[in-house]
Amino acid sequence: MKLSKISTTLFAGSLVAGSLATQVFAAPPAQKNPLADLPYANKTDKGYNLEFDGTHYTTATATVNGKDIIYRAYEKIVYVANPVEPDYQTLNFYVPEEYYQGKDINGYNAKTAPIFLPNSIGGYMPAMAAAASQAGHGGKTSTILQALERGYVVASVGARGRTLKQGDTYTGKAPTVIVDLKSAVRYLHANDANMPGDANKIISNGTSAGGAMSALLGASGDSADYNRLLKDMGAVNASDAIFAVSAYCPITNLEHADAAYEWEFNGLHQYSRMDMSKLDAKSFNDRSMKQAVVEGELTADQINISDQLKAQFPDYLNSLQLKDSDGKALTLDKAGNGTFRHYVENALVQSANQALTGLTEEEKKAFMAKYKGLSYTNENVSAVNLAEFVTNKKRMKSPPAFDALDLSSGENDEFGTATVQALHFTPYSLKHSTVNGGMADAENIKLLNAMNYTDNSKAAPHWRIRVGSEDYDTSHAISAMLAVKLRMSGKNVDYALPWGVGHAGDYDLAELFDWIDGIAK
Repeated sequence: MKLSKISTTLFAGSLVAGSLATQVFAAPPAQKNPLADLPYANKTDKGYNLEFDGTHYTTATATVNGKDIIYRAYEKIVYVANPVEPDYQTLNFYVPEEYYQGKDINGYNAKTAPIFLPNSIGGYMPAMAAAASQAGHGGKTSTILQALERGYVVASVGARGRTLKQGDTYTGKAPTVIVDLKSAVRYLHANDANMPGDANKIISNGTSAGGAMSALLGASGDSADYNRLLKDMGAVNASDAIFAVSAYCPITNLEHADAAYEWEFNGLHQYSRMDMSKLDAKSFNDRSMKQAVVEGELTADQINISDQLKAQFPDYLNSLQLKDSDGKALTLDKAGNGTFRHYVENALVQSANQALTGLTEEEKKAFMAKYKGLSYTNENVSAVNLAEFVTNKKRMKSPPAFDALDLSSGENDEFGTATVQALHFTPYSLKHSTVNGGMADAENIKLLNAMNYTDNSKAAPHWRIRVGSEDYDTSHAISAMLAVKLRMSGKNVDYALPWGVGHAGDYDLAELFDWIDGIAK
């Protein structure tokens, strides 16, 4: 048995709504992953042992919310037999030490504790499994440690991403990211009898592209569409279904995201966005590095593109045959107006009124003076005009927002192949490509979109989706459509647009953990 004592002191903090309107990704913290140079825990002279070894661990102590917690760390476990990039195809498994002493934490024990499954994926970049000893954003206590303090078992998971390359061959293009996450879930199910925690209560968590993959993992559980890819990777023959999904600002439904973006932001001509063409894995993961930003105003050609893409959205939205909880159809007319727009606006109304709760009279006056597009009745928000509301800040992306005509977006890069760096994934951008770009494989596009699996019988039954009201990274229509489709298929869906929050995640962990307790106990 390998034992060591590591003592760290970290302090929990919270992010205040209203302070998050800037870009915040779910990328790993700035410091180097402390496990990067360690050997793989389960590598043998015959390959990788996919049976959990409960004797190979370290112990560590951390201070969370003023309380010392001791936990066991089973780190750098490769979860497939045939890894292509083993540094990324690993998971770290953390267990509160009290469970080995037969004690309960927060009403859970070693066999009943839910397994919290956070990923560190952002921008569809490669993501090593986060370590518990790493600080969270801004030096705050890591999500992993806060989950351990709550009594959860944590399986932090890594996955391949779009920029990985061996020689002239790319090794992390779509759909490898979801294949990796599914493989990790299969490892947990296969070893459930020998590992603490309940593999029938796995709760995934992710932000941005990681939120999209958290959603896809939950929606596509046990889908046969991925079986060949999983077999090729040497994933164990077990279930990859999960119990619940936590998705922060999911960048999903990419093949319809351009049209949805212009439906919401058409008419907003000034933009301020990250220059993805100058972003690499090092600068993305190191938040201390200054990010390249492009600011400007849409050209006449871009405004024309925006108009064309906006016109595409109503037909797609109406094809989904969405209905609200009262059975009323959510539709749009050709101009983009209708009951679906009201649905998104009402979600913003609820968020605004929640933000107003508890404010002083002076604070309410400041709130009312700050935001355009809000109507009031007796100091409560009674309506939101989405077209006016979005003018409170610049748009984040120029059209097309995701499938760039010059193949410069991270999503174009994600849909490349082993030998082609970037490809288009929408008919519109393929037709108007300025670089004679090719089209991504239709099956790969399908396999990366949670919307294609919302009716799956093995989809996770419980969902929590959060997208900030000031998140302009994708249209609010994207998360709204996902939430409605899931609810229509019988899922328990908790959907909200937290006020004043931009593109961010893990900012309300106490509320997230309360939700988990509500479904897991």
